[in-house]
Amino acid sequence: MTFYQYNGFWYPYGNVLRMLLAEESFKPQPNDIVLCSFPKSGTTWLKALAFAILTRSDDRFESAFPHDSVPFIEIDGISSPRIPLVATHSNYSSLPSSVADSGCKIVYICRDPKDVLVSFWHFFKKFAYVNPETYPSLEQGFELFCEGVITAGPYWDHVFEYWKASLESPERVMFLVYEEMKKDIVAVVKKLAEFMGCPFSMEEEGQDLVQKIVDSCSFEGLSNLDITKNGVQWSNYEFAVPKSNFFRKGEVGDWKNHLTPEMANRLDQITREKLSAAGFNFFTHQ
Repeated sequence: MTFYQYNGFWYPYGNVLRMLLAEESFKPQPNDIVLCSFPKSGTTWLKALAFAILTRSDDRFESAFPHDSVPFIEIDGISSPRIPLVATHSNYSSLPSSVADSGCKIVYICRDPKDVLVSFWHFFKKFAYVNPETYPSLEQGFELFCEGVITAGPYWDHVFEYWKASLESPERVMFLVYEEMKKDIVAVVKKLAEFMGCPFSMEEEGQDLVQKIVDSCSFEGLSNLDITKNGVQWSNYEFAVPKSNFFRKGEVGDWKNHLTPEMANRLDQITREKLSAAGFNFFTHQ
């Protein structure tokens, strides 16, 4: 696959074309909420939670997959009318200018880059266009990740842009950490609902709706659905992939089963160098 730099970030050629098209055609609604993430950072989980919060539904995914319910700006056709939720893997500075002009809210999720790398490597080798014989080894993928030559990379610049935006406009940009969500997802869901402008009422909390949403959007809840086990995502594209591939483990720290201590230390060092200066100490969130 050939990668190109777009606004300082690496994307496959097809992604760049779709991002340029989105710049011209995407017209956000004033009340839109844009869910943003680096690939394999918890995107599916965030989509499911945000959709369930917005629609107050804890069983919608029996018939619709999170990636079908919340379309990607640069992949899916954005139809109208629709619910005010869209998603993107684009870096902050490459978002369509219409997003900034509209004033719509942004929710960003980041994850430990060690787990992102491992999840990324496992996930993308299963795409329809991939030749298993030429797919990079984990060691080769590690080097590319460190160099930033990966979809939406460099990872650290991607995180930095959204972190900076959340500091400058906290009322508009919410910054989430995957590992913190795993620790206390109920508290995060409540904060997310407030940020989205649809907080849970005392009556809803009394009905245990928050916990029901958390359960239905959990790894186990989503991965066991028939639509997940049997469906194919983006079947009309060259990057078609079984929906079941979006659920491998979803664990914190799975990188320990794949990366050597030297690889982990190198990633941690880069993380400190790139993000600590920006005031974001990733390791305090773990």
